[in-house]
Amino acid sequence: MELLNHLKELEKMLLMQSVRTNVDILDVLLADEFLEISEAGNAWTKQTAIETLKSEVFSERTITDFKLTMLTDNIVLVTYKAHRHENEHIPAADSHRCSIWKQSGANWRIVYHQGTPIQQG
Repeated sequence: MELLNHLKELEKMLLMQSVRTNVDILDVLLADEFLEISEAGNAWTKQTAIETLKSEVFSERTITDFKLTMLTDNIVLVTYKAHRHENEHIPAADSHRCSIWKQSGANWRIVYHQGTPIQQG
């Protein structure tokens, strides 16, 4: 339960504007081999993710249905639903999310992330 809460907090951090625009924090949280498949199907490396987030039109997100599956002693899969809140630039939307986290020393770093839109209707 402690690991679940810790990784949920790290995922929440990655959804915060102050973290998404902070290269130093992202450099610690994202593993060097990080890969993201975005909701639009784009593949982002650590460097392209950091560069893209600098100019992102931010929208607040909340997490529900957070689950953790141990893959090995130091590799974990987390899944959850994310709700993107509407703002003047972006409509509200929901997505299924999954991340693979790997323990590196005392720290957990994200190595893979994917978001898939939930179709409304």
